[in-house]
Order: sequence, then C-alpha cells, then structure tokens
Amino acid sequence: MDPITKGMQGPAVEDIQTRLIGLGYTIDEQEYAQKLYGDTTARAVASFRVTSGLDALGDVDIICWSALVDASYKLGDRTLYLRLPNFHGADVVALQQALNALGFGCGDVDGYFGPHTENALQQFQENVGLFADGMAFQDTFRYIDRLRHVWEGKPSVLEAEERTGFARAANVLEHYRIAVSGQDAIARNIASRMWNIASATTENSGMVLSEGEAPEGMDLVLELASDELPENAEPRPTLTLAQCNNLSKRISTAFEAAASKPAHLRIELTGLTCYNGTFTSSDAQTLAVRILDGVCAALSD
Repeated sequence: MDPITKGMQGPAVEDIQTRLIGLGYTIDEQEYAQKLYGDTTARAVASFRVTSGLDALGDVDIICWSALVDASYKLGDRTLYLRLPNFHGADVVALQQALNALGFGCGDVDGYFGPHTENALQQFQENVGLFADGMAFQDTFRYIDRLRHVWEGKPSVLEAEERTGFARAANVLEHYRIAVSGQDAIARNIASRMWNIASATTENSGMVLSEGEAPEGMDLVLELASDELPENAEPRPTLTLAQCNNLSKRISTAFEAAASKPAHLRIELTGLTCYNGTFTSSDAQTLAVRILDGVCAALSD
C-alpha cells in the first residue's frame, strides 16, 4: 500500500484515527470529524511507531499499518486457534498473559499463537470443564474474563510446586468444607490418606471423605481417578496431575472459574498409578500430601 501521510483525508484516515483513539491516543475532534490527517494524527502516529519499535515518522506505511491492526485486537474480537501463518496481535498477547498468570505456561508472551499457546489453552479448557480443543471461542473468553481479577496485571506463575506451612494449611482446612472421593481402589486409598492428613493437621478440619454424592454445604468437591474420562463423557473441570507442575494455581483457577458452589474438580492420576505391583503405599502417601498441599495453597491465596 502507498503510505498514508499528513494532509490526506478520507475513510482510510478515519480508520487509522479510530484505531489510535481506541489505543488511548488523542486526536483533535475537528480532525477526526473531517477524517483529516492533521497535526494531532501525525503526532499520535509517530508516538505509536516509537512504542512499536518503528522509526518515529508521522506516516502510516504497510509495516506501521500491520502493527496498528495487531495492536487494535482485543481479547474476544476473533476466534484464536493454531494455524499457519500464526494468529498474532494484542488479543494473543492478552491470552498468553492470562494463561501464564493462571499457571498454564505457554512460554514467552510474543503475541503469536503457536503450539505452546495451543497446548496451554487446551490444559486451561480442561481445567475449567470446557471441551479441550485448543480453539478460543466465546465460551473460553467468558472464563478468561471471569478470572480477570486473578490474572490481570499479575506475573507469570513459575512451573514449580508451592509448599504450604502447617499454620496456613490448618487455617484453610478449618475455613473450607472440602469433600474428596476416589473412583477406583488406588484413588480411594489416596483420598483416604488426604482425609487422614487433614484430620491430623487440625481437629476442626472441614475435609470429608465421601462415597457417591458429596454432602451438602461443600465449598469444593474433589474426585480422584486413576483413568481418563471416557471419550463420550461430558467435559468437566479436570486436572491431569502428571502434566502439572503448579498444582495450587491450577486448583485455584478451577475454584475461581466455577459458576456456582460447590466447585467440582476431577484430578486424574493417569500415568502415576498402576496395578502392576510397582505402586507402593509410600507413593500413595506422596500423592496425598502433594494434592492436599496444592489444595491448601490454592485456597489460602
């Protein structure tokens, strides 16, 4: 395209001005009304170019135009998914920032929807109970927006487990009502150990060991399972423990994302348990401590 320069007038100028105003730049009202590329438009363009790492010129060339379009996208303006060439823009930046801050690491925030972003998005969707297809439609954006108070302006969560101190764990267990159950023999073993540890931590523990339907009045219902959900099952908030290095943040995200209480979360132990004689009582205790620690850290934020 030919550069759009000072003195020009028309729909292309109006589009540039509208995008700049949307990004917070100031355009003279008369210039905007006349669709005129005047002094304030030129200054806004120059300022935008500097912010975007371009030469401080007052013209809009093809490179500046592309950067302006990218910067104008807001999260939810379009469906995002993995394709070639990759989607790129401010909406992808916002999605990456949200995923990283919520504990679903997608790597550097570079504004390009690549395979790492797709993988992180799939894990987030699974975590909140959406169909984990790695495509960001409006249902995904609604959950991201619902969790805005959790991620906006927050740093990325490091891929590391958080350990919970005794006093903080006791406070959580006394404040929240948590039901835990197991869907198979090993999962029930781990759930039982979680209840034992919680009861040993404080005599006023609100954790209950349930079979079948959870008791009324719960804040959080945890379902442990050694296997994945069947392919024909309805999606539900799910966390795959083997793929998770920041358990507390994943649990916190599922808890905050729940539309109503109690929040439900299925924790799959796939790949960590088996019936071939290699899974020991020590392994069960380690997983029980890890999951309970993650729950207490998540609910103490």
